[in-house]
Amino acid sequence: MGNETTNYDTVFGKMAIEQGLCTSEELKRCIEEVEARRKTNPVLLMDLLLERGYLTATQANRLRNAIREAKGIATTHQIPGYQILGKIGAGAMAVVYKARQLSLNRIVAIKILPKRFTENKDYVERFYKEGQAAGKLNHPNIVQAVDVGEAGGYHYFVMEFVEGKTLYDDIAAGKVFSEQESLGVIIQVAEALRHAHSMGLIHRDVKPKNIMINKEGIVKLADMGLARETTDIEAAKTEKGKAYGTPYYISPEQIRGEMDIDGRADIYGLGATFYHLVTGRVPFMADDPVEVMKKHLKDELVPPDHINTSLSGGASEVIEVMMAKNRDDRYSNIDELLVDLKAVRAGEAPVRAHKRIDVSMLGQLEDGEAVEAAEKFDVERAIARYKTTILVMAAVSVLLLLIVVLLLVR
Repeated sequence: MGNETTNYDTVFGKMAIEQGLCTSEELKRCIEEVEARRKTNPVLLMDLLLERGYLTATQANRLRNAIREAKGIATTHQIPGYQILGKIGAGAMAVVYKARQLSLNRIVAIKILPKRFTENKDYVERFYKEGQAAGKLNHPNIVQAVDVGEAGGYHYFVMEFVEGKTLYDDIAAGKVFSEQESLGVIIQVAEALRHAHSMGLIHRDVKPKNIMINKEGIVKLADMGLARETTDIEAAKTEKGKAYGTPYYISPEQIRGEMDIDGRADIYGLGATFYHLVTGRVPFMADDPVEVMKKHLKDELVPPDHINTSLSGGASEVIEVMMAKNRDDRYSNIDELLVDLKAVRAGEAPVRAHKRIDVSMLGQLEDGEAVEAAEKFDVERAIARYKTTILVMAAVSVLLLLIVVLLLVR
């Protein structure tokens, strides 16, 4: 009985952390108290979290039901053709299991929609859309879809099993990525996005939790839950005015709920992820999600090389262009971005970022200021040309003088 209680507490605590219901420090304090009271006044971790006010009764009940449901799925094997091997993780809307596909004798991952969501038509529809969107894609840097369906009252989505970790796992452990390591990751995600965009799909939720790295170092973009086809006008109309995405990585146009979201929104999210990798912090921080999103809209971005001084100016420029608040000032597409990412990786200047920053700076000036700046640029360029001409003429004169002296000496 003691071991069962300990295991239950372990699962309960892990799920509470995964779903952001309490902090690691709060959980640690409660676990220590549970251990201290085990012999004299035993208490469940769930009850102590409730007692301390770290969880509400509703939150505790949801976690308890999710654990009960997960145990039921794992023990009854309710999905034909698959043997559930164990739980991998849980998010706000789904639980993911490791399983064996019996027909091919291979390991897969199965995402299952909890029964409490099955009565909500929107949740079910979005769940199937994720599977269908992923099914359209076939790329080594994208988690491959296998199957989607319903069995025993459960909606499920079967996908490639990636043995490894997410970028978020490393970030949460305090890792700050080197420039070269970050570029290796970001370039692979960009390749995945180029494929998705070419198939008419926008991911709309690019973030460290949705980027996996397997044991061979191959990066995999996961979770097409918010993906939308660029031609889906009805979905765009339905979602108008709603902010879909994750606050720390969401683009300004997604925050505003604009209809015509395109691939540049993914470029912004990838830029925010790049920023997090090389600085160890998110681009904008605040106490609640609404304030974070306001900062995306209004606050000036602190250049990443001001935080990580070992970062090259080129990498910093690329990130700043990726995260321009006005999408017209960002890279226009993934192909353009990849040119600069690969240039920086090779130690070269990001030519397209330079051009974008120059145009952006002029565009921010008033008409009179822009003319003045352009005229100043022309004058400075003319002076530079004049100085170069003078230097060349002086060098020629010296050379001719040397020739004359040599002839006279002979």
